[in-house]
Amino acid sequence: MAVKITANYSKRLGLPGYSSHQFSVSVEVELNNTDDVKLEASRLYQALQSSVDREIQHTGFVPDGDYGTQIPAPAPVRQLPNNRQDVQWKASDKQKELILKLIKDNHLELETVETLAEEMFGNGNLPTLNKIQSSGLIDELLSRYGKKPRRDSAPAGGWNRRAS
Repeated sequence: MAVKITANYSKRLGLPGYSSHQFSVSVEVELNNTDDVKLEASRLYQALQSSVDREIQHTGFVPDGDYGTQIPAPAPVRQLPNNRQDVQWKASDKQKELILKLIKDNHLELETVETLAEEMFGNGNLPTLNKIQSSGLIDELLSRYGKKPRRDSAPAGGWNRRAS
């Protein structure tokens, strides 16, 4: 009766800059006699351990301590002043949330959006925009800075009408 032994040896090393690397080797052998299991397991462990230890010494790229810190943080997004956040918006709650989300997600300056609203509607005071104006502003923000979610209810090939 044949017996299969599967052996795996893995090692992970910590590297500078909160980095690490890992190497793992697995092997499967088939034995004809169960009396050989202890000897073969020991032989496999030693072979796998020495292979992993030899190979893991080649670390490849190791980031220095400053790696990843050179990326400038995005500029802080100016929120609506507290006196304007507490104001009752004429837009729906969903419109208000979407306008504020678009400003935040796209790292827009509040003045940029207010100027856009002023150009579109002659009114740059976002809370005083009505629902129709807010909808227009949302469409413009999405066309400039983001993808507009699909609201099509028709199938991709169009409506399929059957003749009666």
